[in-house]
Amino acid sequence: MGKKSRMSVLKRQREVRKQEKAALKREKREQRQEDEGEASRVATADDLAGYGIGAQDDEEAEETP
Repeated sequence: MGKKSRMSVLKRQREVRKQEKAALKREKREQRQEDEGEASRVATADDLAGYGIGAQDDEEAEETP
């Protein structure tokens, strides 16, 4: 009889850990989506340089008025 109750406790503990892990993954995914949502709206200097736009174009515009 004692073994059955011990197995039930272990099973409940596994289920709780599994639920906690799933909740943590959901929170991380939501946080990533929030961060990516804000970051995707504004291009950084690195993004512009990757497209060939940025500081180089500003220098050329100043030289040829």
